[in-house]
Amino acid sequence: MSSMSSVAGLSKYIRTLPKAKSSLLIIVVMSFILGSILFLLKPVSIGSILENLLYGGAFGFIVFGLPAIITGSTDQKWVYSLNGINLKAKHSMFLALVSMTIAGIVSILGTILGHFVDVDLFVNSILFGSVFAFAFNILVIWSTTRIKLFKSVIIAIIQPLLMIGMLIITSFLNNIETVFELGIIGTILKVITASIIFLLAIYSFIRVVESPMKKNLGFGVLEILSYFILHMNEGSDTIEDLFDNVGEAIDTIVGVASFRRLDGSIKALFISPCVHPGPLGDIGGSNMPTILADRFDAFTMVAHGPSTHDFNPVSRKEIVKIEEAVRKALDTMEYSGKASRFIRYSHKKANIGIQFFKNGTIMLSTFAPSGSDDIEYAVGLAAMIESQKEIGTENNILVDCHNSFNEEKGGVLPGNPELFQLLDTIKLINPLDLEHEIKVGCYHTDLGGFDKHQGIGESGLKTMVIEVNGQRTAYVLFDSNNMELGYRETIFNAVKDLDIDEIEVMTTDTHTVNTLSAGYNPVGTVEKEKIIDYVKLSIMEAIRDLEPVEAGTNTERILNLKTFGPNNSTELISTISSIVAVSKIIAPLTFIIAIIFVFIWIFIF
Repeated sequence: MSSMSSVAGLSKYIRTLPKAKSSLLIIVVMSFILGSILFLLKPVSIGSILENLLYGGAFGFIVFGLPAIITGSTDQKWVYSLNGINLKAKHSMFLALVSMTIAGIVSILGTILGHFVDVDLFVNSILFGSVFAFAFNILVIWSTTRIKLFKSVIIAIIQPLLMIGMLIITSFLNNIETVFELGIIGTILKVITASIIFLLAIYSFIRVVESPMKKNLGFGVLEILSYFILHMNEGSDTIEDLFDNVGEAIDTIVGVASFRRLDGSIKALFISPCVHPGPLGDIGGSNMPTILADRFDAFTMVAHGPSTHDFNPVSRKEIVKIEEAVRKALDTMEYSGKASRFIRYSHKKANIGIQFFKNGTIMLSTFAPSGSDDIEYAVGLAAMIESQKEIGTENNILVDCHNSFNEEKGGVLPGNPELFQLLDTIKLINPLDLEHEIKVGCYHTDLGGFDKHQGIGESGLKTMVIEVNGQRTAYVLFDSNNMELGYRETIFNAVKDLDIDEIEVMTTDTHTVNTLSAGYNPVGTVEKEKIIDYVKLSIMEAIRDLEPVEAGTNTERILNLKTFGPNNSTELISTISSIVAVSKIIAPLTFIIAIIFVFIWIFIF
């Protein structure tokens, strides 16, 4: 698995939380259950099993439930009063629910332990649980809300202190046989001291994992985490400011094929920018295929040009520069009413489907049925230069079809065998004369409302059929991040009976679909047959839309496009990957040591 796959895979931990009312209901029920179990395990029973269940349930609601409801209702207000972010009402209530559940479960486990050692650990277990609740609260609030540590501590400590307060009140008012060995003040100080131990452990852990990113990129883990959550929750683009500060300006290219009607209006555009639509969600250029296509009035397909995550735009604003380059290419476009037929060439794993137009070609590159990922920009540039030399045409638009996903297979990089296979395939191409008139038909569908869950981005499915000398070729483009291995061939077999001679399926490589599964979310993993039905429909509708056109190709430089950059992209990915790897060792070690110290402090001293 590539580094980016590992990093993107972290997105699977982002989940839609229940509404505040749902969490509130669960708090009431869960606190009653926790209290009932505690009283069933309590060394000294107050009566029958039913009395223990009912009395324990009421106790659980007062000690665990009420503090959770209070803090769940107020934490959000505290956070926003301190100019924090991310903690909406549903998040606040869910945080209180989880903290309460942690405290309750730890209390139950401690009470069970008391039975084995024949010691009444009822009170100390609840104290131990409240400290765990504080640790969880501070970890979440400090790491996600952009509030400084001291202020986060004040908010995080409220729920545990309320729990202890309710425990003391209930114990004295109801004469429950509980023992506060150090007295009320001593008990509170004991909990605060234990909380400080956990706080030191959390602070040490965060500083260790923050240091590499702060040093290498100028911002820390907490910043990128909190702004990423803000983006996921509210669509905020604040995280793009972080990337903008460390981004690198590059020059790259975009290939444009234009098809205009005989009256001079543009019917369709086929664009292949050497810019990567990432990193994920709606951040940076992730939704570039849709944003760019929507800037043009004509039917527009934005295919995946040779590029990797190094060429992710740092913000959506950078897409304007791609648009400007495309318009410049259109301004100098030369058209012809003639074109060649579509023809395929292959060498080992490399396959290229090519069609000749005025001054250039469209070259559809794939390594299917073998698995592959992004073709690196330098590899694509070498292939385009080789095509100029071998074929003799100037504007050769290379498309990375990105249609054969293999999670274990990395991109096509300089020095890989696939590079030379691609170049050797280009050497096989024979230039074809432009002898035949062109017809083009187009069709766009959202596949009946398919979305990220089915691996489909906002642009859905776009199909363009090009007819030359009786040969019909279907260019089928999914707004998706790659395609399940073998699904391309399944589609090919499914459309054999349609009135077309050639077909190639492509994906835009949009990363808007990469927030739901383990990093990648290729099309074809679900709803296979329904998607194929839409492919058939789109081809038939595109055939009905066929009309005579003139075609032209052009390539243009995109200047000063601010991207992650080769250095920072690698730095970011490797740093996050190393942080994840180191955290797997440091986190358990740090917190186990803290738990041991707190356990000794609570139960022994």
